[in-house]
Amino acid sequence: MSDVVSYELKGRIAVITINNPPVNALSHGVRKGMQDAFAKLNADPGADAAVLVGGGRTFIAGADIREFGKPMQEPGLHGVLDQMEASKKPIVAALHGTALGGGLEVALTCHWRVGIASLQVGLPEVKLGLLPGAGGTQRLPRLVGPKMAADMITTGNFIGAKPALENGVIDEIVAELVPGAIAFAEKVVAEKRPLRKVSELTDKVKNVDPKFFEEYRATLKKKVKGFLAPMHCLATVEAACTLPFAEGMKREAALFKELHDHPQRAAQIHIFFSEREAGKIPDIGPEVKPKEIKSAAVIGAGTMGGGIAMNFANVGIPVKILEMEQANLDRGLAVIRKNYETSVARGSTTQATIDKALSLISGTMSYDDIGDADIVIEAVFENMDIKKQVFGKLDQVMKQGAILASNTSTLDIDEIASATKRPEVVIGTHFFSPANVMKLLENVRGKDSSKETIATVMELGKKIRKVPALAGNCFGFIGNRMLHGYTREAAELLLEGAMPWDVDRVIVEFGLPMGPFQMGDLAGIDVGWRVRQGKGTPPEKHNRVADRLYEMGRYGQKTQAGYYKYDGRNATPDPVVEKLITDTSAEFGITRRKISDEEILYRCMLPLVNVGAQILDEGIAIRSSDIDVIYVYGYGYPTYRGGPMFWAEQMGLEKVLGLIRKYEQEHGSRWKPAPLLQKLVDQKKGWAAAKA
Repeated sequence: MSDVVSYELKGRIAVITINNPPVNALSHGVRKGMQDAFAKLNADPGADAAVLVGGGRTFIAGADIREFGKPMQEPGLHGVLDQMEASKKPIVAALHGTALGGGLEVALTCHWRVGIASLQVGLPEVKLGLLPGAGGTQRLPRLVGPKMAADMITTGNFIGAKPALENGVIDEIVAELVPGAIAFAEKVVAEKRPLRKVSELTDKVKNVDPKFFEEYRATLKKKVKGFLAPMHCLATVEAACTLPFAEGMKREAALFKELHDHPQRAAQIHIFFSEREAGKIPDIGPEVKPKEIKSAAVIGAGTMGGGIAMNFANVGIPVKILEMEQANLDRGLAVIRKNYETSVARGSTTQATIDKALSLISGTMSYDDIGDADIVIEAVFENMDIKKQVFGKLDQVMKQGAILASNTSTLDIDEIASATKRPEVVIGTHFFSPANVMKLLENVRGKDSSKETIATVMELGKKIRKVPALAGNCFGFIGNRMLHGYTREAAELLLEGAMPWDVDRVIVEFGLPMGPFQMGDLAGIDVGWRVRQGKGTPPEKHNRVADRLYEMGRYGQKTQAGYYKYDGRNATPDPVVEKLITDTSAEFGITRRKISDEEILYRCMLPLVNVGAQILDEGIAIRSSDIDVIYVYGYGYPTYRGGPMFWAEQMGLEKVLGLIRKYEQEHGSRWKPAPLLQKLVDQKKGWAAAKA
């Protein structure tokens, strides 16, 4: 046996235990240990059967991702699984915690499976741009049928013990894991049951109507636009229903290799690791303990305030919403209730769940009612004077130790903190709209924000099911500071010859859910106008079209007219806007020209990269991967492209710099390359060397 796999007889049942903390990943040592253990099982005259169990908190939670992209060390998982399935003695998988990916594939290869009630199983490889590559796509359909198998494999979603039992993934739910599994194995031996090999089952995969896959494929394609892995996953499930097992395995292997070698796989794994890395703050060690947040308050019952409040209620934290007018408060609470009711109607939650959440949300018009909250988040208009008034009042009423947070998307956290006598507890917590849906929480540290305050909001982000990332303090922080260059260049393209629908089409084809002008209409052209007014700077040429739309009362979807005209949410190009744009170009003496899709893409995307390099160089972002996390989870940047910084590195920083220099010559100083970008190109290094 290896150090990570043990073999012990309990009566006449061999208990084979994997101990590879923290999640028993299928590393080389685990595979070698399993190979030796099952060889010993079949040679051991004192063993009639085996129980395979994970030590610690879980069964096998999947492959060792650290081995991805590296040469496989023998034995490979396929060889171990073939050995297990060919065992002359029955093997029972004893499942607890999570049996995921390769872990579930190991369990499916065992002859029987039992689990405890809290078990979760799944095949999440699709989330890493892959498909289950050790027979999961061929065995799972044989147990649960093509519909459930396709649902699990193309989404990567988990199921619990009860549906796993009902659908045949496991054979029994046991109260105590190892004793229950041993008892099950003893019963198998006593009853002299023939070995049940999942690979030989056919009832659920024969005679499947081909129309099932045609219809499923058409629906899936719309849901996962741009992603390669889900479509390949479905193809493997179809192979399980149309080919003999051995041929299906060959199909699985071929499609797995396609995905493994595809850039999307590298991008999705980059985001997987980057999300986890974003929670690590170099100057905040484990000795810094976050405060416990047991209650919350939100200032403002508008779209953002209501959405923020829902995040707390959803995880059982009571929250009070403060408004100054009863009508606004009533309206905000009604919107929250409607949002929850919509979730029930869609089947994504239950009535009991929303009843509990709603019971935790209350409204008030008095600051005195929120003073005991552990955290208060201000979500009022993006205006510095208003925010400072609010924080001055919070300084008077909030208990000592409470965190005073601002949902500002652009404004100076230090100036906001100056309105209080306790700047150490002031911090930015920038939620993204809709706040109850979007996963990102961009926390912003001020110069006086204490380590305890930072640790608390980072931990809180995880608790309310967000992806937290930390930014330094500057106008727009990370996300919106970068976005300025993106939206500016899109606006310049309009003046030079493109139309909003041209730009939006290119950006959507690249993989974002909407283009800059669709986004502007959704967010509200009036909101952008107010932000520009708040800066107090002279009007800029590239904002002339947006300013005129505001003057015309075309605020976007809310007025059924913005860059587009709307029928409900259906947008169509508007000749009025086309004339406005061409007239504005003429006003500035610009001769319009045909602009290629490639130029539109690079002109919009490269400012993100260039400003991202500036932000990284200044220390506003800790790591380039934090920037990618912010753009994927806050701005809809396609996961399968890995974020703007990863995309640029994949393209090659030398090419990126060359294009930026070209646009600098054509369009002036706004395209000046970031010094860090020039430095890294000169050194032939990537973003990881930024702090070197």
